[in-house]
Amino acid sequence: MDRAQLPVSLLEAALGVVVILAVALGFVVGVPTPDTREPQLTAYANDAATILVNEPPEHRDATRLAEILADEQSFQRERDKLRDRTGAILPDNLMFRVETPHGAVGFPVPGGVTTGEATVTTVEGALTIRVWYA
Repeated sequence: MDRAQLPVSLLEAALGVVVILAVALGFVVGVPTPDTREPQLTAYANDAATILVNEPPEHRDATRLAEILADEQSFQRERDKLRDRTGAILPDNLMFRVETPHGAVGFPVPGGVTTGEATVTTVEGALTIRVWYA
């Protein structure tokens, strides 16, 4: 009995077409680019927090941040300076919110946006910075 066989060259050609189409489809569809916004925003928040925690004091405490977080009265006295200093540290295309145990400065965080966040803890309490693209 003779069995019908597919010529090997025809099988190779079909396999080659499938491989070429797969490669072409990979170029057309592409691969999704990773979302690098959140890690970059977190880096901005960490940088700002690091700068704030290491600034020298203007009044009596060990650091500028300890002065701001000392009590409600200190926070109220220094809130405008904290807002201005944080705005000066961050790039112009970012918005921010700095939260302390005594209140917050900056802008309300809008819903549905990618944010970066950093928290530093001092003897006087924690300070959290959230940043997002304007």
